[in-house]
This record gives sequence, structure tokens and C-alpha cells, in this order.
Amino acid sequence: MLTQNLIVYKFSKLYHILDEVRLDLNLKISFVDDENILKDTIKNLNNYLIITDRRYSNIGHQFIFNDKPINIFKLIEKINIEFLKTQFNNQSELKVSNYIIDLNSREILLKNITLKLTEKEIKIIIFLSKSNKPVSVEELQEKVWSYQSDIETHTVETHIYRLRKKILNTFKDNEFIISKKDGYQIK
Repeated sequence: MLTQNLIVYKFSKLYHILDEVRLDLNLKISFVDDENILKDTIKNLNNYLIITDRRYSNIGHQFIFNDKPINIFKLIEKINIEFLKTQFNNQSELKVSNYIIDLNSREILLKNITLKLTEKEIKIIIFLSKSNKPVSVEELQEKVWSYQSDIETHTVETHIYRLRKKILNTFKDNEFIISKKDGYQIK
């Protein structure tokens, strides 16, 4: 299991309280009061939560704790819930080529540009991205649509065509899904 890293940012009183009960928590707790050190600290962490007493606009994975006083057990419960939320959100993102696929919102993102996708488009992209070789129309029919291989249909080609057109119109990328003689591929 990944270590949960709780970073207390510019909130020394809370850090001292949590440090006293550190042995009872299943968390690695650290205190940071400088933004550059914070960025350097989280650079190599996967599972972290930053707890502060006010919102900082340029910091992610942030839990603002401002409902004081609070029972310590209630605080620990809130921290655990925030870790679960962060873990859920992290698991919902998939990197495909230069893009990020957000499985929860069914969006594909590149830089600051977002495109809504259908559930079937997401399934196509995921299936193609997991394959190291071109995927045939028949294999896509079977694995993504659960069709029998003897059914004659142009469903796959139509979906791929529309998906490519959406990607091209939004991201100006004509090479996201490429056609090969033996199928489709995402590089």
C-alpha cells in the first residue's frame, strides 16, 4: 500500500498537534512553510494531501481546515476522507500519448483544452492505448462492442471516424489514432 503523506502547510499549530499523535496515525506527516520547498516535496510523491488553514490558489490536493475547534478523531476522519477523494480522483486519470483522459468526467485534455467524449469513445481509446500492435476492426467489435465476429457492420469505422474528427477539430491532431493495414493504433 502507498504511504499516505500529510503535508501541513503554513499551519504550525496543527502540525504540533498531529505530531504528538503521529504514532496513532498511519500517515507520514511533515511541515512546510515555503512554497518552493512544498513544490519540491510533492514533486516525487504520489499519495499526498496538503492541509492548510486557508486556500492557496496555486496548490493542488489541498484540504482547508478551518472549522475549529474540532475533536481530534473527527479531524482524522476528515483527513482520511480527503485521502480517499484524492485517491479516487488520481485513479480516474489515464495518460494516453500526450493526453490525459479523465474517466469520471469523460473528457480528454491536452494543455488547457478539454473535449467531452462518449463512454464508447473512452473505451475505444483505452483499448487501443493498451495494445502494442494495431487492433483489427473485428477485435474492436468483439472486445469493445461485444459483437460476434461474423456480424457485418461499419460501427467501428464510423466511431473511429467521428472520434478522429473530434480530436482533429479540437486539438488539431491528425495522428492520434492511426490506420494501419491490419487495424487501428494509438502511439
